[in-house]
Amino acid sequence: MSDPSQRGPRQPLDTLSDADLAVAARTGSGDACTALVRRFQRPVYNLVARLVQDTGLAEDLTQDAFLKMFRGLAQYDASLRFSSWLFRIAHNTAIDHLRQRRLLLATPRLDEDGEAIDPLAGLPDLRGDSPEQAATRRQMAAVLDRAIDTLRPEYRAVVVLRHHEDLDYEEIAEVMGLPLGTVKTYLHRARKELAARLHEAGLGPETRSSGQP
Repeated sequence: MSDPSQRGPRQPLDTLSDADLAVAARTGSGDACTALVRRFQRPVYNLVARLVQDTGLAEDLTQDAFLKMFRGLAQYDASLRFSSWLFRIAHNTAIDHLRQRRLLLATPRLDEDGEAIDPLAGLPDLRGDSPEQAATRRQMAAVLDRAIDTLRPEYRAVVVLRHHEDLDYEEIAEVMGLPLGTVKTYLHRARKELAARLHEAGLGPETRSSGQP
């Protein structure tokens, strides 16, 4: 990766990769700092807000996360994915706050349940939907959004990182500082709880009664 500060014609900041933008920011580019915040403010806020469930507090913690990011840019390894590094800072900022308020629940025991149906996958496509189908999908999305907020913090984090930010399991494990197997278990349990919420609302996939083929 080349150093953006050493290029000839100045490349528009919006066209730089995340890593190049971070390198420019740590060499003192105020514009690069602003561009990083603009690029990641919404996803970082969304993750923090899901964890702390308080919009005003989430705004404050998001600012704290970005301050920690700027202070830590000298330690950022530009060969690694910048978004994972930043999400880990944001996640830890929110979790540290929850721990201080004694709101974080204990880590659950692992079970040997089978794979759960993923309620976030395979939802109907709105393209070509009838007004009734579109209304059903919007209702499902609203129920699902409320259901996510009922999950324990670590479950909310894996759902947001996986389904909102499209991180893979290894990246989520890096962000949350957890073993890969624990991430998979958290996501499995979260999906199972969300599927149950959708079923209770009459919006989940139809299930066959016992004894039916």
